[in-house]
Amino acid sequence: MSTSLHRTLTADELQHFGAEIDALRARTVADLGERDARYIRNIFKAVRFSEILGRGLLLVGAFLPAPWLTAAWLAGAIILGISKILDNMELGHNVIHGQFDWMGDPKFDGNSFEWDIVGTSDSWRKTHNFKHHTYTNVHGMDDDLGYGVLRLFPEQPWSPGRLGQPLYAIIFAALFQWGVAVQDLRLGRWFKGRITGKQLGKQAAPTLRKMRRQIIKDYVIFPLLAGPGFLTVFTGNLIANLIRNVWTYTVIFCGHFTTDVETFPKSVLKNESRAHWYLRQVRGSSNLSGGFLLNVMTGNLSHQIEHHLFPDVPANRYAEMAVQVREICARYGQYYNTGSMTKQFAQVLWRILRHSFPSSPSKLVDAEASLQTNK
Repeated sequence: MSTSLHRTLTADELQHFGAEIDALRARTVADLGERDARYIRNIFKAVRFSEILGRGLLLVGAFLPAPWLTAAWLAGAIILGISKILDNMELGHNVIHGQFDWMGDPKFDGNSFEWDIVGTSDSWRKTHNFKHHTYTNVHGMDDDLGYGVLRLFPEQPWSPGRLGQPLYAIIFAALFQWGVAVQDLRLGRWFKGRITGKQLGKQAAPTLRKMRRQIIKDYVIFPLLAGPGFLTVFTGNLIANLIRNVWTYTVIFCGHFTTDVETFPKSVLKNESRAHWYLRQVRGSSNLSGGFLLNVMTGNLSHQIEHHLFPDVPANRYAEMAVQVREICARYGQYYNTGSMTKQFAQVLWRILRHSFPSSPSKLVDAEASLQTNK
């Protein structure tokens, strides 16, 4: 991306930019209250209700004659998929960030909440809450830059195996929760002989237990409850998980890997101020334009810029905060990256395809320079 999209700030401008972002956060946090608590409680109820409805349709539908069986199976799988999306994105992701710790409700405690995916929340707190949100888009520090699977930026090394990247991307989308689950295990160390199988097994034990629990729940217990309808419920659960995986993958990739996002070398971390960190979040993120339904179904990651700026602020506030963030960015000459899901995901697909072929790194120096201030 050309850094002409952003104006280089003077030291004084950068200080004021950071102060305005801080002030916006302070105003929002001071206003948190009953409407925010009511919102997350309603999301919790929606997750539970839709799960019961989806699983109920799959179970009852297994005993219906065709074509009612097919209709119930399809509706059940879709509704259960929506439940899993809400649980993953608007409930789990945001609660685990500690966005609702201020409520003092153990049900929404960010340090103990567990969600309906094969990965553990403890692992997510480490790889996502800490590493990704601290070192957003910094090469060699942010493991979310391609998740160790895809080459999405020219600074990442190329090899002939990258030619199969479009296929890898499809497989990764379908199995996204599994990729997230094993991210912190860094399996490459074992393949390269840097750790033993015993060491890997010890590290992987909590994840393996969570995987086993999820597999038994979705593919053994609930299908067995259907008796002769085992296969109907089994495949319905499989489709529901696929729906959640592909949707989550699409939303996350749209927020991080569009054409105009910037990535950075480790050197930007040296003496990085809070204001510089804010600037990096704006330049390393992209939003999705849409309404209330899109916001809820994306866990409000349709406002990825605001989420990166305020990861511990309740996400239901991002839509109103976005208006002010956009105004602040405009005043300081900073490009506010937003667009429809169709537009943003088309850019992601092009990036996946383009960087499956050799490409020369050219962006990091410019991106680093653009974060510097004029004295």
